[in-house]
Amino acid sequence: MTQPASGTGDGQVRSLLAVIDMQRVFGEPDSDWFAPRFAEILGPVRQLTEAFAPRVIFTRFIAPQQPAGAWRQYYEQWPFALQPPGARIYELVDEFADQPGPTLDATTFSKWGPELASLLGGGHSAGGDSAGGDSAGGDSAGGDSAGGDSASGDSASGDSGSPGELVLAGVSTDCCVLSTAVAAADAGVAVRVVANACAGATDESHEQALEILRLYAPLIEVVSLAEILDEVSESGGDGGIRAE
Repeated sequence: MTQPASGTGDGQVRSLLAVIDMQRVFGEPDSDWFAPRFAEILGPVRQLTEAFAPRVIFTRFIAPQQPAGAWRQYYEQWPFALQPPGARIYELVDEFADQPGPTLDATTFSKWGPELASLLGGGHSAGGDSAGGDSAGGDSAGGDSAGGDSASGDSASGDSGSPGELVLAGVSTDCCVLSTAVAAADAGVAVRVVANACAGATDESHEQALEILRLYAPLIEVVSLAEILDEVSESGGDGGIRAE
């Protein structure tokens, strides 16, 4: 993936699209974590990836090697998920398996952390302005760092120019999308969640999550696919640039 530049130097902001967890474990009907509307967002997510390329990163939720803390109880409830990162359930679905660029792996619901902060640029740190002094992602799920093997190699060093904007799509709205959006917003990032390019565990939880996200305005904005694509088109298709 081309190293992203957060600011254009002319008062405009570059957006980074993070496609959250479009994996078999959430997309296959026989999975305990199946998101019923998963298939319906394949088209919208594809449209976004084409519009934002090359400023796109795909994330994957994976299980830790050894769950720690409350994650032990979580995986006692979902023992099927304790599989290695290369397991079939954690693969991206076929529609996105051939995507170029980095893939960010995390053992946490939130995918915000040093890797996304570095890709976004603009001087963002993983933990905002250190409220509490803890870094995001880290070892909370059992000693595995978020994003370990793929995103950091192509990341740009965070610059002090115009802050980038994080655009989110994927699954599930009520878990990993929401968690990522709130963590990024806490770090001072402008976040936009594309409502009809996200799917929840249920229709009700999807809508509830969107309503919760709207409470974080203006840090988080819930938008439609049409709004985002119109902006990219108006900017000449230059990686989702919009006026600051």
